[in-house]
Amino acid sequence: MQYKSMYFSIKKGFTLIEVLVGIAVFLIISTAAYEAYMGLFSLINANQYKIMALNLANERFEVIKNLSYADVGEVSGIPNGKVPHTETFVRGGITFNATTTIRNVDLTFDGTIGGTPNDLSPADNKLVEVEVDCPSCKDFTPIILSTNIAPKNLETLTTNGALFVKVFDANGQPVQNANVHITNTTIFPNIDISDVTDTNGMLRIIDAPPAIQSYAISVSKSGYSSARTYTPGDVGNPDPVQPHATVILQQITQISFSIDKISSVSFESINSSCTPIGGFNFSLEGSKTIGLDLPKYSQNLTTDGSGLYSNNSIEWDSYTIESIDGSYDIAGTNPVNPVYVQPDSTNNIELILKSKDPKSILIAILDNSLLLPVADAEVTLSNLSGYSSTKTTGRGYINETDWPIGSYTEDDGGIDTTTIPGEIRLKDVFGSYSASGTLESSTIDTGSISNFHNLNWSPTDQPITTGIDSAKLQLATNEELTATTTWDFKGPDGTSATYYTVSNQNINSIHNGDRYIRYKVYLSTESSTSTPNISDISFTYTGLCTPPGQVIFSGLSSGDYDVSVSKTGYSTSDQQVNVSSDWSTKNITISP
Repeated sequence: MQYKSMYFSIKKGFTLIEVLVGIAVFLIISTAAYEAYMGLFSLINANQYKIMALNLANERFEVIKNLSYADVGEVSGIPNGKVPHTETFVRGGITFNATTTIRNVDLTFDGTIGGTPNDLSPADNKLVEVEVDCPSCKDFTPIILSTNIAPKNLETLTTNGALFVKVFDANGQPVQNANVHITNTTIFPNIDISDVTDTNGMLRIIDAPPAIQSYAISVSKSGYSSARTYTPGDVGNPDPVQPHATVILQQITQISFSIDKISSVSFESINSSCTPIGGFNFSLEGSKTIGLDLPKYSQNLTTDGSGLYSNNSIEWDSYTIESIDGSYDIAGTNPVNPVYVQPDSTNNIELILKSKDPKSILIAILDNSLLLPVADAEVTLSNLSGYSSTKTTGRGYINETDWPIGSYTEDDGGIDTTTIPGEIRLKDVFGSYSASGTLESSTIDTGSISNFHNLNWSPTDQPITTGIDSAKLQLATNEELTATTTWDFKGPDGTSATYYTVSNQNINSIHNGDRYIRYKVYLSTESSTSTPNISDISFTYTGLCTPPGQVIFSGLSSGDYDVSVSKTGYSTSDQQVNVSSDWSTKNITISP
C-alpha cells in the first residue's frame, strides 16, 4: 500500500478594517510631514522677509549718511530736511513700508535746555530711527534700527527753542506710545510731525522755530480719548482753554494733555414702577471745557422706543443730565446726577421719570464725606407765600387723582366718580346722599419687590356733618399675580379690623416684600345732605426703581424757596433755592 502525502495551501488576504487602519496611519504620517514641510517653508519665507526688511533699513541709513548734516531731517519736520517721514518700497515682489523719524538730541555734556547749566544750543546730535513693516507678511514683526548722527563742526548758538509734549492719564501716570501730531503752517518750511511719546509720556522736539500760538498739537491713542489745541479767535471757540502752542527763542515750551481709556454708558428711561418710557429727550454735558463756557462734550439725546440709549466710546468725565422733554421730567437718577464716568468702565444709568408738572425741582441729599445719597432724610420746601411740603428721600410714590368708570376694580353702587371728575364722593339719589359706599382700586404695580411707607390722601378735613372717620382706607398687597390671587384688605394694625383714618399714616410692615397693591375707600355720612370726598390718594414706597437720596417737588410757582434738611445722626441744613425754569436740580450735602 502506498501513501501519498497531501499538502493543503491556504492563501490569506487583508481585511477591510486592516486596509482602513493602514490608510489612516498613512494619512496621519503624510499630514504631519506636509505640515512640517509647510512650517519649514513659512519659516524660510519669514526669514527672507526679515532679511529684505533689514537690508531696506540699512539702505535708508546709507542714503541718510550721504546727506549733508543740515539736510538730515524730515520733510516738514523738526529738524527739517530732505527725508520723507513715510515711504513705500517693493523688494522681491513684496511691499514694505518704511517710517523714518529724526529728532534733535540734547546731550548732557554741555548742559541741557532749561537745566543747570542751561544749554542755549541744545541740538547737539540727531537721532535717526528707521522702522520697516510688511503689511502683507503673516506674523511679521517690524524691524526697527536707530543711530545717532553728529555734526562735523562745533555747535553754534541756536535761534530756536524747544517744544515738549507731555501726555498723562486720569491718575497722572504717563501714557507711552501716544500718537502726537504737530503742525505749523505759519512758518517756512511748514511743519508736519507725527510721532509717539516715550516711556515717560513725553515727546521732545528740540530746535523748534519760534512762533506765537501757531503750533497745532493733537494727541490720541487707540482705545483712548483724544485731546488737542485750538486756534485762538476761532468763531466756534474764540477763547480756548488750550490755544495752539507758542515756542520762544532759547526757551522750553511744555504743553500737557490728559487722555485715558474710553468707557461705555447706557441710559434707561423708566417710571418709578420700572416700566420703560421710550422717546425721552434729555441733555448730557461734561464738566471738561475747551473754551470759555464751552464744554468739550454737550449733546441732546433721545432714548429709543424701549427707553434705551447707549454710547460705547465716551470720555471719562463728570456728566450732568437735564430733562428737555415736553412730556416727562426726571424725578431722580441712579446713580445721583451728575454722573462720574471712570476710565475703561461700563456705566448703567437709570432715568426715573414722572409726568411733567412745571415748575419742578429735584433735590438730592448727599453725605458730605462720602458724597453718597442719604436715604430717609426729611426735606422741607417752603416759601413766604405759605407753601410748605415735606418729603423723604429714597422713596418712590404713586398718586391717583382721577377715577373714570372702568379704571377701578369695583364699587358697591354707593360711590360717584363722574359728577365731579377727579373726585370720589357718595352717590346723590334724588337729592339725598347714600349712607355709605366703597370703591376698590385697580391693581397697582410698583415694578419690583417693595417696602411700603406712608399712605396719604386729600382733603384731610371732611364736613363735620358727615361724622367721625367718614373717609377711611385699607390696603391689600401681593407678591405675585395669578388667576387665583385674592386681596385681603387690612388696616394699620395688620388686620382687617382696623382702618387708616388719618392721612400720612405709616403703612404696616406686613405689606413689605410685595410688589402689587390695591386700596379700598370707605365713605360714610350721618347726614343725607352732606358727603365726604377724596380728590387724590398716594402712597410712598422703596423699590428697585426708586431714585436713591432724592425727592422732587412739582407744580411750584417761580421764586425763592427755603430748603430744610434733617436726618438723625446728621447736622441740619438750611439753604435757599430759586425756582424759575420748568425743571431744575439741586444737590445738598449734609455732615454726619
